[in-house]
Amino acid sequence: MPLDSKEIRDRPPEAAWRSSAPASEEKMQRLDRLASLGLLSAGMAHEIKNSMVAVKTFVELLLEKEQNAELGEVVGRELKRIDGIVTQMLRFATPRHATFTTVRVHEALDYSLRLVEHQISGKLISLHRRYEAKTDTVHGDEAQLQQAFMNLFFNAIEAVGANGTLTVSTENITGESGESILQVKIQDTGLGIAPENVSRLFEPFFTTKKNGTGLGLAICQRIIHEHRGFISAQSEIHQGSTFSITLPAQ
Repeated sequence: MPLDSKEIRDRPPEAAWRSSAPASEEKMQRLDRLASLGLLSAGMAHEIKNSMVAVKTFVELLLEKEQNAELGEVVGRELKRIDGIVTQMLRFATPRHATFTTVRVHEALDYSLRLVEHQISGKLISLHRRYEAKTDTVHGDEAQLQQAFMNLFFNAIEAVGANGTLTVSTENITGESGESILQVKIQDTGLGIAPENVSRLFEPFFTTKKNGTGLGLAICQRIIHEHRGFISAQSEIHQGSTFSITLPAQ
C-alpha cells in the first residue's frame, strides 16, 4: 500500500479476550469514562433542547414585531444547526431500542440513495450501483441501517467535488468459520483522508470538518456493531475513500 494510503479496520470482540490484564483494566476504565461522558452529554443535550424551545418562541414573537427577514433567516438557520448537533448527541448517548426484522439491504440502500438524490445531482456526481450480492437479507433494524448508510453517503458527497463518482457495491463473501457474510462498500473519488486521521475516524467527537460534530461515523460504528457486523475505512490522498461494512447474511 502506498505511503499516503491508510486503512483502519474493526477488530472482532474476541481479540480483546487475548489482551493482558493491565490492558483490560485500562480498557474498562476508558469505557467507564465514556459511559459517564454519555450520561453527561445526554443530560446537557436534553436541557439545551428544552431551553431552545423557549428561545425559538421568543425570537419568533420578536420577529413578528420587527419584521426583519434577514435577521429571522440567520437566527432560524443557527437554531436549526444547534438543534441538529444536540439531536446527534442524544442519538449517540441514548440510542433508541432496535427492532430487528428481516431487512433487504439493497432496498435500504436504494431508499437512502433516493433521499440524497438532490445532493448527488446538484454536484453532478456520477452514481454507480453494483449490487452483486445474490443474498442481501440480514437480521436487523432497517431504520438504523438506513441511518448508517445516510451518514456514509453524506460524507462521500461532501468529499467528492463536481463531476466526481460515488460507487455503492455489494457482494457475498465467506467468513473464517464458513458463515455467509454480506459486504457493502461505499467508495468515493474525493480528496481522501490524511493517514494520521484515518485511525481516528470512528472516535466520538473527532472531526476534520469545520462545522462537524464528530458523531456521524461513531454512530455508524455503533449501529453496525449492534448488528454483529464490522466497519472499516481505507483512504488514499487524492484517490478517494472506501468504507466497507460486513453483516451476517441470512
